[in-house]
Amino acid sequence: MKQRKIPMRKDLLTGEMHPKKEMVRIVKTAEETVAIDPTGKASGRGAYVALDPEAVKAAKGKQLIEKAFSIKVPAAFYDELFAYVDHQKARQELFGTK
Repeated sequence: MKQRKIPMRKDLLTGEMHPKKEMVRIVKTAEETVAIDPTGKASGRGAYVALDPEAVKAAKGKQLIEKAFSIKVPAAFYDELFAYVDHQKARQELFGTK
């Protein structure tokens, strides 16, 4: 049986490649807002972030998401992203990857 190709995506914060299922998509909508896209299907310009809470903390200081999307991102979004990534990482460690 032929092996299926695993889709890889580049992490916006670190520049490393990871499997798509192990990442979170952030999307810039048509209304010039940034949101977390857990389904990966929201329309708009997307970027991927690995499940690394420390990288999200570092990104807040460097404003990497603002540079990638060329819009002003509120500080509350970074806090929301950190909470989401931290939660997903804990789930992954508890239940394993599928």
